[in-house]
Amino acid sequence: MNISGVIIAAACFLVIGIFHPIVIKAEYHFSAGCWPAFLAAGIAALATSTQVGNVTVSAVLGVLGCSCLWSILELKEQEKRVERGWFPANPKRKSHEKKGTPDRKGVSDK
Repeated sequence: MNISGVIIAAACFLVIGIFHPIVIKAEYHFSAGCWPAFLAAGIAALATSTQVGNVTVSAVLGVLGCSCLWSILELKEQEKRVERGWFPANPKRKSHEKKGTPDRKGVSDK
């Protein structure tokens, strides 16, 4: 019996699920400018996946690498969600204060 597909599917599900809060926290604490860290992690995971002999581990590393790269786009989207007021802005960051973040109803507080 080959369970590699089930393991890869479960890993994919977990990695994608874990990256949602990671992107939210990263944008909150570091802004979308932390995208180079996701780029480096993605490239490293993808490069490592090409060197691993085990197909299951290689596939999981590939999923991890692609999730890191996709998170770069999600950081930009998360920044827009914060500007719309869908997520809280970091009060310590001045870039949100200048723009006038909208409240939950989409009405600007200016």
